[in-house]
Amino acid sequence: MDVHDEFIPEETFGDCLAHLPQVCVEVVVSHDDGVVLARRTNEPAAGEWFWPGGRLYKGEQLTAAAERIAREELDISVSVERRLGVHAHFWDTASVAGADSRHTVNVVFLVTPAGDLNITLDSQHDEWRVVRSPDPSLHDYVSEYITTYNLL
Repeated sequence: MDVHDEFIPEETFGDCLAHLPQVCVEVVVSHDDGVVLARRTNEPAAGEWFWPGGRLYKGEQLTAAAERIAREELDISVSVERRLGVHAHFWDTASVAGADSRHTVNVVFLVTPAGDLNITLDSQHDEWRVVRSPDPSLHDYVSEYITTYNLL
């Protein structure tokens, strides 16, 4: 099957989000005894430190999506170590016309940088950092992954 990564008009995408969960892939980048988080500039979770992630394209293999997301959002190549698990996230915001909330089903992968950690962020993020210890100011979903998978 071909991968369909075409632009979806906002009205169509909003109608989908209003009625269906969105399948996403998230990458937990492990580096120097910590994990990489990027601060989001868009909804959901604008202003929060979060894992890089995004929607799965129709026809896209899960590991290929993890590699693509690391490349597109952080501008790094990664090695996929393993799938950590699947989580459901519920957001009160959608930032898309026609949808007032968002429900995502997130397939989470642990990845490591294929080379040096020279990150260049995309427009969805304004800063990045490596977190090496639990931090109570982190978003609940980030803390959930850290605890569930003993990441730090």
